[in-house]
Amino acid sequence: MNEWQEDAFEPTNSEDRQGIFDLLRKLLANWYWFALCGAIGLSVAYIHLRYSHPIYRIGARVLVTDHSQRSGGAGSQGSFTGDINSFFGGVSSVENEAEIFKTRYLMEQVVRSLNAQVSFFFPGRVRDIEVHRSPFQVTLASPDSVKGGTFMLEPIDSRGVRIYQENDFSVDVDYGKTVKLPGVGDILISRKLPAEEVKGVYKFSVASFDNKVNEYMGRLSVAINNKQVSIINLGFNYPLQGKGEEILHTIIKEYMESNLKDRNTIADSTIAFIENRLLYVGQELGDVEGDIQNFRQDRQLADMPTQSQLLLQNSSEFVKQLAEVEIQLDILDNVETILTGDANERVLPNAVIPEDVVFSSQVTQYNALLLERDKRLMSATPDNPAIINLNQQLSGLRRDMLSNLSSTRNRLNITRNSLRREAGQLSRQVREVPAIERTYLDLARQQQIKQELYLYLMQKREETAISKTATISNSRVIDPPKAAAFPFSPKRTTVLLTGLLVGLALPFAVIYLRDLTNTRVENREDVSKRTRVSIIGEIMHSKGKETLVVTPGARTAIAEQFRSLRTNLIFYLNAPDAKTILLTSSMSGEGKSFVALNMAMVFALSGKRVVVMEMDLRKPNLSVRLNLASGTGFTNFVIDTSLSPADVVVPSEAHENLFLISSGPIPPNPAETLLSGRLSELMTYLNAAFDYIIIDAPPIGLVTDAQLLSQYADLAIYVIRQGYTHKNQLQIPEELYRSGKMKQIAILINDAKPQGGRYGYGSGYGYGYYDNDRANKSWWKFGEKIKNKKS
Repeated sequence: MNEWQEDAFEPTNSEDRQGIFDLLRKLLANWYWFALCGAIGLSVAYIHLRYSHPIYRIGARVLVTDHSQRSGGAGSQGSFTGDINSFFGGVSSVENEAEIFKTRYLMEQVVRSLNAQVSFFFPGRVRDIEVHRSPFQVTLASPDSVKGGTFMLEPIDSRGVRIYQENDFSVDVDYGKTVKLPGVGDILISRKLPAEEVKGVYKFSVASFDNKVNEYMGRLSVAINNKQVSIINLGFNYPLQGKGEEILHTIIKEYMESNLKDRNTIADSTIAFIENRLLYVGQELGDVEGDIQNFRQDRQLADMPTQSQLLLQNSSEFVKQLAEVEIQLDILDNVETILTGDANERVLPNAVIPEDVVFSSQVTQYNALLLERDKRLMSATPDNPAIINLNQQLSGLRRDMLSNLSSTRNRLNITRNSLRREAGQLSRQVREVPAIERTYLDLARQQQIKQELYLYLMQKREETAISKTATISNSRVIDPPKAAAFPFSPKRTTVLLTGLLVGLALPFAVIYLRDLTNTRVENREDVSKRTRVSIIGEIMHSKGKETLVVTPGARTAIAEQFRSLRTNLIFYLNAPDAKTILLTSSMSGEGKSFVALNMAMVFALSGKRVVVMEMDLRKPNLSVRLNLASGTGFTNFVIDTSLSPADVVVPSEAHENLFLISSGPIPPNPAETLLSGRLSELMTYLNAAFDYIIIDAPPIGLVTDAQLLSQYADLAIYVIRQGYTHKNQLQIPEELYRSGKMKQIAILINDAKPQGGRYGYGSGYGYGYYDNDRANKSWWKFGEKIKNKKS
């Protein structure tokens, strides 16, 4: 379509709604497919529920206790237990413990503990049912190297069983004996129950170690639902409630045992380390004490002079005071830098000079003013008088504090110089202490250090030994493993509803996609949306094979449609001399000949003389449809000038008022044949001799013959066939209408099929009144509906 046409036929909201209604009518017309597919979907869902394994949810909760929470007892117990926490790896967190539950190593211990690689089943016709407590025990010699396999097990007698597979593998083995199975290796089979209680055939499968570990890890879920408490929620999904509870219980048990084992290992290692250090430190302490004893004996020293102690104490005190003065000077420098620097708008630290009450009060006042100014700047500009006043107060206070700092610095410098002089004097006195005394002090200091270290190690050894005897797991079960009463998967209602919805969605998707991808005309709206050419009528689908559906006395629905078409044609041919009707289409097979013959017949039944011209010189078929012998036709008339128009007009034998002009032999140049002057002579004769002339022209979408014939036609009927004509071919009648190449043009919809129980607009009313339609009323018969649909 060109730009004008696209604008003219842009879909409106009402057309969109009409499209939705059309789709709904199509869905309702195919209700039986929805019923069938919905029933199939429900059946498939029911079969799935019948033969699927129910999955139960097994839940448990574990409380994780930190060391700090457990060691909050009275007295000194809490202190030394808190100290020894460093030997046991610090404080546990619930997140760390939750991650331990997810580790592969823990699940490997569970699989080994439960011998979970071996599973027993009761054989079934469709699915096997797993057994929780089997009467047999299968022990794998090499669990880690097993590839896997499935075997049948049948008791032979009280002494043994037969193990076999469908591939002719079979072996008899006694209880307590080792047998080698393909893909599994050596196994040892034993009996758990007495021989008289072991009956029937069992199936057991052996899975590889990695596959079973991965399966259990996939079934386990670990969650921390509340961050405020240290509780871990464990979940395990399994088809058997009892076995699922046992597996989850084993997971918790292995976790706790692993935790205790790690703690005991750490405690043993700590005790061994302390013992080694005690031996080493004890030996060093004995050596130092022996050196002191020898030193005092050699030099005959009973006691060390008190003066040495006093000198050392005084020296330490002066050094300490000097360090304090140096620190205060550094603080003063930093404060002065803040007050005089570019970033002098910072809050000053309190208690810079604790002994200077005046400066401390100035700092407090300065910080208060600075915070007050910053607070006001949030709602005022720097030019505000209150801000300017605060700035002036801050500036003055800053000058006072700088002056105070200067005097304080002078005082501290004097104190520092005095301390340096006194410390130097004491240092000289200390250097004058005899070398013997200093040596003795060194030995005494070493003795004190070794003694304190030895006592500390002795204390920690006892604490570690006590802690080991009281070691418990850092977690406890507050909700033991318990399976839900009902399976959580599959959910019966959800599966049935899903099966129904999928069954209903399948025909809907097919119908919708077919409608979406369909490029052919399906209803009257497809025509009216793409062209302004009027629709003169609709002809329903004919189930029969006969060419003439309009016969004398016929009261069928399709006959009445042709009668309705006749009425519409009378309104179009309202001029006194208007009697020629041309039928064309987009392509062959759209039913022009069928419409032409029956339209001519309906005029003939009204008493009008009608002639049908078979002007499709390329592919004529009217004569064949009426079973008329091929005789003299239009081509003969054009070639043989001796023939008169009456010579080519022959009765149709279908009705006395219906006549036919056949095409005659197919000419080599059909278009040039239609340009012959003999055609004008023939049309003049026919206009005088007949009441109506119906021209069956070739498809205008393929050749130009129809346009050549349109000059003789008073009305051109463009035949389209539902489900056959392409939508884009409707551009042809629209172009003919817009360009005015034909006098009058109208569209006839042929082979219209019911949509939602009706044809087009209103043409479905009263069809049950006509003959031969009563058979179509058995719409409730499913088989008949499918048959009609296929036809």
